[in-house]
Amino acid sequence: MTERLDVAGLQRRLAEFAAVRDWGQYHTPKNLAAALSVEASELVEIFQWLTPEESERVMKDPDSAHRVTDEVADVLAYLLQFCEVLGIDALAALAAKIERNEERFPAADGP
Repeated sequence: MTERLDVAGLQRRLAEFAAVRDWGQYHTPKNLAAALSVEASELVEIFQWLTPEESERVMKDPDSAHRVTDEVADVLAYLLQFCEVLGIDALAALAAKIERNEERFPAADGP
């Protein structure tokens, strides 16, 4: 794939993918939020019984790395579809949240 990746482009591809399969009727905010939660839980499941040390090495094993990567993709896909349906600019929302957190939790002044 040689096209430049951007949020809006990925959202368009996801919308087109759903449209040609007539899945748009199921992509309500409630359903997308539920699907997002399920996919996030599937990501958690990969790490559920790992020690902290094992979890830090998960990407070294090709099989577990593939599983993690796929679940991250699923989470992001549903999040982008959710944002598209509700008209949320995901990057603007994140930037605003970071700004609020920087104000709420100021950095300590030195040691």
